[in-house]
Amino acid sequence: MHRLAPRFLSSLTPLTHHIKIACTMAQASSSLASVFTPSSGKLLDDKKTIDKESFKKQVTFPAVHVDKRLVNKGRKAFKQSLVHRKKFLNIRDDPADSESKYLLLNPAKVMDFSSLSDQEKTFLEESGLEKKLHDFETELTYDNWNPDEILRTVMPEGMEVPTSFSIIGHIAHLNLREEQLEYKHVIGQVLLDKNPALRTVVNKVNSINNEFRFFNMELLAGEDNMVALVREHGASFEFDFSKVYWNSRLSTEHVRIASKLGADDILYDMFAGVGPFAIPAAKRKCTVVANDLNPESYKWLTHNAKLNKVQNRVRTCNMDARQFVVDVVKDDLIAVGKKCRDGNKFNTHIVMNLPSIAIEFLDVFCNLLKDVPVDLRPYIPLPMMHCHCFSKADNMRQDVCDRIKEVLHHKDIDNIMVHDVRDVAPNKEMFCATFRLPHDVAFAIDVKDESSPTEPDSKKQRYE
Repeated sequence: MHRLAPRFLSSLTPLTHHIKIACTMAQASSSLASVFTPSSGKLLDDKKTIDKESFKKQVTFPAVHVDKRLVNKGRKAFKQSLVHRKKFLNIRDDPADSESKYLLLNPAKVMDFSSLSDQEKTFLEESGLEKKLHDFETELTYDNWNPDEILRTVMPEGMEVPTSFSIIGHIAHLNLREEQLEYKHVIGQVLLDKNPALRTVVNKVNSINNEFRFFNMELLAGEDNMVALVREHGASFEFDFSKVYWNSRLSTEHVRIASKLGADDILYDMFAGVGPFAIPAAKRKCTVVANDLNPESYKWLTHNAKLNKVQNRVRTCNMDARQFVVDVVKDDLIAVGKKCRDGNKFNTHIVMNLPSIAIEFLDVFCNLLKDVPVDLRPYIPLPMMHCHCFSKADNMRQDVCDRIKEVLHHKDIDNIMVHDVRDVAPNKEMFCATFRLPHDVAFAIDVKDESSPTEPDSKKQRYE
C-alpha cells in the first residue's frame, strides 16, 4: 500500500490542478461581473425616470504603468487583457506623471502579475517597465452601463428585461409583455439614452389594423415623430410608421425577389405597401405597376418612387387587390401580348406579399384571360407568381403547394419552388412560393368564382 501511494497521488495531481484552474476562472468571472454590475440604481419618485446619479460606482482595476510613448505598443501587447467596453477608456492618464499612462486590464483575466501572458511580460521587460501591477481606482457612471445592466437594476428581480426591438429609421419599435408595461417609460428612456441614432421609442399596443394593415402603437419616450426614413440596399423609403406596414426583417427577401428580375421585366405588386419590392425592381430598370389598398401606403409608395428617382418606371394604384388584377393587370397583360406579337419580348412577375391570406387571392387568376382571342394567347407572357404565405403544417412545403393547387383548381402545377423566408413563431414559418401561372388556369378552365369582388374585413389582416 505504501509503495502505491505516490503513484496514486501523482495521478490526482493533474485533476487537482484543473480543479484549481476552474475555481480561479469562476472567481475571475465573478470578479468581472461584480465590477460591471451596478451596486445601486433607482428610479425617481415618479417611477418613470431613471435617477442617473444613483448609478455611480467606485471600482478598482489592475493596471500596467507605461511611458506614454509606448502606449501603442502596450495596447498591442496587452490586446487580450485590456478592458474592452463601450464608452470606457482603457488608457488613462497618470495624475502624478504627465509622461506616463495606465493600461487598465480586465480583472476577469488578470488577477495578479503571474497571470500575465509571456508576451505581456516580455513587453514589460524589453521596455524597461515595472514588472508589477498597480491598482487603478476610477468611477463608473450611468454612461458606462449597458441597457440590460441598468434595467435589471431598476426592474424587479426575475422579471424579463426586453432584449430585442426593431429599428425603423429613428424609431425603436418594442412589443412589451404585460408585466413589463409598468416600466415602459423607463425602458423607453434607457433605449434612447443608449442608442444615439434613436429619437423615438414606441410600443405595439394591439394587433395589426384590420383594414389598412398597420400596428397601433404608444409613444414611450422621445419625439412624437412617426415619419421615418429607412435605407435598405441602396434604396430609400420614407413613411409614417404609425399608418403603414413595414417589416425590417424582410430586407433579405426584398433583395432576393429583386435579384430574380431582369432589365425590362414587368412587375405587378398586388400588396405593395410603401414599395419595398416595387422600388428595388424599378431601380433594376423594370417596369413596375404597384398597388395598395391603404391610402397612406399609396401616398408614400408614390412619394418613394420620386424619392428614388424611378417615378417614370413606377405606376401606382390605390384599390382592392382583386380589382387591381381584373382592371389593371389583365388589360396590361393583353397589351404586352400584342407587343410580343409584334416581335418584342417581355418577362412578367407578380408579387403577393400578404402572407396571411395571399394564397386565397390566387383565385382571381382563374379564367382571368378567358376572353382573350385564341390567336393572341400564345404571345401573352404569363407571369411568374411570387406568393408569400405562412404554414404551421407538419410538412410545411407540401402544405403550401397543396393549398395553391386547391385554390387554382389545378393539381398539376409544375415546379412550384417554395423558399423559406423566415421563422415567424414556434412551428410557424413564412414562405414564398414561386411558379408560372398555368396556361389552362388563365385561359381555359371554367372555375366557379365563389370569392367576393372586394376584400372582406376578415381577409384584410396582415401578420408577420
